[in-house]
Amino acid sequence: MKKSSRAYLYAVLSVIMWGTIPTAFKIALSELSIVTMLSITSLVSLLVLFVIVAASGKLKQLWCMTGRDLLWSALLGLIVPVAYYLILLTAYSRLPGQVAQPINMIWPIILVFLSIPLLHQRIPARSFAALFISLAGVYIISSQGAPLQPGRSDTAGVLLALASSVLWALYFILNVRDRRDESVKLFTNFLFGTVYMVLIMLATGSFSETLSLKGVAASAWCGLFEMGITFWMWLTALRLAETTDKISNLVYFAPFISLILLHFIIDEPIYYTTIAGLLLIITSVMYQNSGRKTER
Repeated sequence: MKKSSRAYLYAVLSVIMWGTIPTAFKIALSELSIVTMLSITSLVSLLVLFVIVAASGKLKQLWCMTGRDLLWSALLGLIVPVAYYLILLTAYSRLPGQVAQPINMIWPIILVFLSIPLLHQRIPARSFAALFISLAGVYIISSQGAPLQPGRSDTAGVLLALASSVLWALYFILNVRDRRDESVKLFTNFLFGTVYMVLIMLATGSFSETLSLKGVAASAWCGLFEMGITFWMWLTALRLAETTDKISNLVYFAPFISLILLHFIIDEPIYYTTIAGLLLIITSVMYQNSGRKTER
């Protein structure tokens, strides 16, 4: 199989797997507390990432890390998986999956605005237009089929979904500054994150929670395919691709896969406003990205 064909194969598989995550989130949250679910997910992700690091012959890099590297991972692990997913999962517990996921997708727009204080970059005018378009999409999605009736969605849930996009954009910027191998630094981030989650479970008494097979299975699925195996497949796709632009754009199919699965597996009605708002958000992100290419 040609490298380009393999790239598309890995990318398509990644998008399909990511498309299953909102449904898995909702199933897990219906069975387990947020803390317990995230602890299981983080542990499974950690184990998968360890296998990836070991299989790629990079275990030696773990022993070469400096104290600064460990402090960096301690910080990043506090952001992802801990803070980001605690906020995102709380949003999912308050909102339909088809509302929480698309709102979270505005992070590339937020990323540009965080670049002002963190990377000292100048913001082009098109970024403000993209932000306006994406926020219009957020409003339409949160209306849940009634755009002329503000406040139908859980306001706190919408704000939490927006906050999660800010955290992910922040994590992305800080992660880029870390020059270590992607799989190595992600493993160490999740190592600290898992330790944090164990401490949170001890503090909240979550170890006494009764576990259900369904909840554990859904949580493990998220650990495997949110940041675990899918991460490796996506990076492999980007490495094999002749150009990353076409591969990267495939990720926008994931929300539409999610809509189908949410509808047929957990019976979420599909609102026309979700599709309309999602298209606005995707348009805003692609409009923003096209501007970067023009400026190069």
